[in-house]
Amino acid sequence: MYYSSTRGDAEKKTSAEAILEGLAADGGLFVPSEIPQLGLPFVESMLGLSYEERAEKVLSKFLTDYTEQELKDCVNRAYNRGNFDAAAEKRAEVKLPEDAPFPVLELWHGPTSAFKDMALQLLPQLMSTALRKTGVKDRVLILVATSGDTGKAALEGFRDVPQISILVFYPEGGVSRIQYLQMATQEGGNVNATAIRGNFDDAQSGVKEIFSDKAFNEKLAADGIRLSSANSINWGRLVPQIVYYFSAYADLVEKGRIKMGDAVNFSVPTGNFGDILAAYYAKCMGLPVHKLICASNANNVLTEFLTTGTYDRNRPFYKTITPSMDILISSNLERLLYHMTGDKARVKGWMDELARTGRYSVDPETLAKIRDAFAASWTGDDQTKATIHDVFARSHYVLDTHSAVAWHAAEAYREETGDETMTIVVSTASPYKFNASVLDAVGAGTEGLDEFAMQDKLHEVSGLAIPRGLSSLRTKEIRQKDVVDSAEMREAVTAFMKKQD
Repeated sequence: MYYSSTRGDAEKKTSAEAILEGLAADGGLFVPSEIPQLGLPFVESMLGLSYEERAEKVLSKFLTDYTEQELKDCVNRAYNRGNFDAAAEKRAEVKLPEDAPFPVLELWHGPTSAFKDMALQLLPQLMSTALRKTGVKDRVLILVATSGDTGKAALEGFRDVPQISILVFYPEGGVSRIQYLQMATQEGGNVNATAIRGNFDDAQSGVKEIFSDKAFNEKLAADGIRLSSANSINWGRLVPQIVYYFSAYADLVEKGRIKMGDAVNFSVPTGNFGDILAAYYAKCMGLPVHKLICASNANNVLTEFLTTGTYDRNRPFYKTITPSMDILISSNLERLLYHMTGDKARVKGWMDELARTGRYSVDPETLAKIRDAFAASWTGDDQTKATIHDVFARSHYVLDTHSAVAWHAAEAYREETGDETMTIVVSTASPYKFNASVLDAVGAGTEGLDEFAMQDKLHEVSGLAIPRGLSSLRTKEIRQKDVVDSAEMREAVTAFMKKQD
């Protein structure tokens, strides 16, 4: 299988080449030449398998230039190093809270307590293998823009990986206190986390501009450096996320909650559109998915687009208690537009219009296809807290803020449509990453408590174990202290790489 840009028919790339490059030369995103059509026999073949074995099966359908042994080695190094709090059979566990209408797919048992670990523990292994396969001798610099979770997960995943350095940009004051501490205390000789004065979209736009700056990239190349990405614009970051949708379905069959072939819905808290796009790929491959519910916060640009066909980022930007969704430019939507239309010229036109005017509108036919697959709603902070409170009161199950947005979206969709299809809420972060908001929601006071006293109180209230990676932050040294304006990001890259020599 080969990969090409969403914006043009440039040279076809193998998956190893696409993973190393991250972003296509024309600014588009790499997409596969075809989506494998697998159907129920493929899903049935996953019953009784470990998460790692399921991952190998899905990855082999897309990463066809990797050998079976290479994929097995990558998966084992990613998930079997003792860095997950959960046992092997519970890497991505489906929980069934008592007296609750929805099962919950918990994706936060990795080293940084966020769903990004499911992909960002694997991407460095895929990339290291790609370096060997392609014979590239340059040093790879991973550039990341993060709204909170991707940054730490990428830093941890690429820490001290040979031949690769990583620089993460995040919005100063735009992440939770725990997310900040996770990045600021990051260890490793090849890592850097730099705050920018601005919001996530400023960071993401700055990273994209660096990738598309031909002169700057030529200067880096002359020094033996090539850029790549760990954001979900990188295919090697997106493809591992497809796995857990298949795995969740197989788990529900094994638990007797559904029969093989029954349709399910997934409600996904969504910012950059990568996680829900992975579910769309699973649906296209043959997983019996009826509806994908896109759950947004007050930065509801995706809700508007999925219901009206107009994408307009010219709107107020809100800082919310769900910071990982505080995004107005959802990069992975570009891949969906390509798969819905098959028309790269149209996709390029829409992306050019977005860059020029901040908005675009798709045609009615494309919108109809989108609405057939997706539902969408958004939830404000007050309702998010109310959802956490209600679920905890009823089921003694603790949702983080982002997962609560997905839960409420699932409730709103069911109430609006009457659709009683089994709906799985995708839980993307541990509640301990957002202690203050969660404690406030369940009615526990936080006055006078620091972040770690709040951890202890949430444990006392909920009985939920504190993840190792979060409890260890109490005593870690602040190592990452750089802060720059968004206009200074190139200079930050240059300064960091000089230290890597």
